[in-house]
Amino acid sequence: MPDYMYLLESRLSPEQRAALERVQELARSQDLNVYLTGGAVRDLISGQPIRDLDFTVEGNPQRMVRELEKGGARVTWESEKLRHYELIFAGDADGSISTAREDFYDRPGAKPEYRFAGIMDDLRRRDFSINAIAISLNVQSRGLLLDPTNGLADLERQEVRALSIHAFTNQPVRMMRILRYCTRMGSKMESRTQEWFDLAKERGLHDNLEGAEVGHELRSIARDDNPVPALKQWEAHGFLAAIHPQLQRRKPDYDSLNKLARVRGNYFAAGIRPRLHVAVTSYILGRLKSREAAAALRNLDFRSAEIDAIAQLVPEGQKIVKMLKSRKTDSAREAYFFIASVPPEMLAYIEVEMPNPRVSSKIRNYIQKWRPMRLALPVAELDSLGIPRGPKFDKILEQVFEKQLRGKARTPEERTKLLRDLAGIKEEAPKKAEKKRRSKEAAAPVSKPNAAKSREAQQSAAATAAPAQGKGAQNEQVSQAPADARGKHQKAANTQQAAKRHNPPAHPRSKARPTKKSRSR
Repeated sequence: MPDYMYLLESRLSPEQRAALERVQELARSQDLNVYLTGGAVRDLISGQPIRDLDFTVEGNPQRMVRELEKGGARVTWESEKLRHYELIFAGDADGSISTAREDFYDRPGAKPEYRFAGIMDDLRRRDFSINAIAISLNVQSRGLLLDPTNGLADLERQEVRALSIHAFTNQPVRMMRILRYCTRMGSKMESRTQEWFDLAKERGLHDNLEGAEVGHELRSIARDDNPVPALKQWEAHGFLAAIHPQLQRRKPDYDSLNKLARVRGNYFAAGIRPRLHVAVTSYILGRLKSREAAAALRNLDFRSAEIDAIAQLVPEGQKIVKMLKSRKTDSAREAYFFIASVPPEMLAYIEVEMPNPRVSSKIRNYIQKWRPMRLALPVAELDSLGIPRGPKFDKILEQVFEKQLRGKARTPEERTKLLRDLAGIKEEAPKKAEKKRRSKEAAAPVSKPNAAKSREAQQSAAATAAPAQGKGAQNEQVSQAPADARGKHQKAANTQQAAKRHNPPAHPRSKARPTKKSRSR
C-alpha cells in the first residue's frame, strides 16, 4: 500500500506544506475531521503538478478560515450557503476549504438542495470519479485513502468517468470541465460517459449555461500551465460561445497564450511562480472589443476587482517599461530593486506583450543573475564570523550584494576577505616561532625524504666498509714478516750511505799512504 502522506509531503512546495500543517493543527484544536480532497489528490496520484489544496471538513469551517486570515491568508471568494471558501494561504499557496455536503435533485436539471453530511456522502455526490478521492488528515487515520467510487482505477486507466447518468443534465457546465480534464491529463472519456456527453450535446444543454458557472471554468482554465489545448477543444465543440457569442468566431489570441506558456516555464525553472490568470483571461478575450470584453466579464460574475485588474494590464505595463528604459535603472543595483518590486506576472506579461531589447535584457539579468546572487548571499558565513543579527548584519549583506553586482567578490576567498573587511575583523598575526621556522626552511630547505635517503646512504656505506676492514686485517697479518725483513735491509742500506758520506773512497789510481804510526813500526 503506498504511503500517501509521504508522497504528498514530498510533492508539495514548502508553502503548500506549511498550509497543510496549519490546517491540520487548527482542525485538531477545533475537534474537526479534515480531509484533503478533489484536485489535490487527483493531481498527486496522476503525477500532475499540485495547483490547489482543497480541504473538506465535517462541520463548519468558518472559525478555521478566520484563524487562517489572522495568519496572513486571504479569502478570494466565499459562499455562506455552501460553507465554501476559496483562499490564498499565507505563503501564496492556492486552496479552498468547504463543508462536506450532499446534493438532492427533485428532477434532472432542477436546482439542487444542499444538506450537510459526512465525507463519504460528499465524495459520492461529486461530478467524476477522479475527483471523488480523499486522504484523511486526522490523527487516528492519517494517510488513509478514501475511494468509494473506484476513481483510483480510472486514473490508472487514464479515463474520466461521470458518476451519474444525469451528471451533464444536472450541471451542463460539466461538459466544459470534462474536456479540460481530458486535455490537461491526456485522458479520454469512459465509454458510457462519452455517450452521455454526446447526448447532452445533441440536446443543446451547453446553450443554456449559467454565467457564474462558466466564469468558474474560465478562472480554472486560466490557471493551467498551457490553456491552449483545452480552449481549442472548447472551440471545436462550440463552447466558446458560452463565454461570449462573438468569441466562437473571433477566437482567443492563441499565439500570445503560447508565448505566455513558454515564459511561465522559464519562470518556473528559476523558482518563480507567477499568477498569470489575469493575463490569460485578457488574451482569451483579447480579440473582443473592450466594450464586449467588459460585458462578458460582468456576465460571467467576475468581481469588480478582477475586471479592473484586467483593464489595468496595459497601462501598468507601459509604466514599468518606461521606467526600465529610463536612466534611473541604468545601474544594476537600481534595476534590481525596481524589478524586484514588480509582480512576476507583470514581468511575464511585459515580455510577451511589450518586447523591448533593453527591457528584456534587464528582466533576464534579474531572473538569471541578480536574483540567484541575492538568494546566495553569505548569511551563514557571516554568522560564523560572530556578527550578531541586526542592522549591522543586514548592512554588511547589502554592501556585499552591491559589490557582487559590480563584478567583485565572486570567489569564496574574495568574499571572505570582503566580509572580514566590512565587519572590521583583522587578520591574525603569525607567531614568532612559526616565523622563525619558516625562515629556516626557506634558508636551508631539507625535505624529510632527502634526509631519509642520506641516512640510508650512510648505513649502506658503513655496511660496505665493515667487510673491507676485515679483509685488510688478514692481509696485514700475512704480509707482516716480509715487511720486517724489508725494514732490516733498508736500515742497513741507510747505515752504509751515512758511512760513505763521512768516509769517501780513495781515487782508484793513487795508492794508500801509510800512516805515521805505521811508518814508525
